[in-house]
Amino acid sequence: MDLRKLKTLIDLVAESDIAELEVTEGESKVRIVKSSAIPQNQMVMMQPQGMQQHYAGGQAPMPAPVAPPVVVPAEPTGHIVKSPMVGTFYRSSAPGSPAYVDVGSNIKEGETLCIIEAMKLLNEIDSDFSGVVTKILVENGQPVEFGQPLFVIG
Repeated sequence: MDLRKLKTLIDLVAESDIAELEVTEGESKVRIVKSSAIPQNQMVMMQPQGMQQHYAGGQAPMPAPVAPPVVVPAEPTGHIVKSPMVGTFYRSSAPGSPAYVDVGSNIKEGETLCIIEAMKLLNEIDSDFSGVVTKILVENGQPVEFGQPLFVIG
């Protein structure tokens, strides 16, 4: 296959939403893959079927590379307070004022934990559980999603 054709195909894949393209021309086969695991614009060229057997001789095929194991963080133990809305998380009522709660704070059910600003409205988020704040999972000023864990109460 012509190098100019390959370059054109690579550019087409890079500029489009296509994740993978495979082209067969005669006995040549070219596969272009765009994903997070393989850097963009990387070409994977495969030899024609007859050529693979010719070069292989009597050798066993090489095993496929093994992906490293994915480490999943442990789920925090305790009661998790989740965001009831999408917005911006704030630990205090105003810049410079003390945070509603810190790690180690004893809280009662109904006590204010934080504020989430949504559409220019400040919404106080109250605790639905009594206990001690063991972890604060969000940074001040960080955007939060609906259902995102905010606090762990033990």
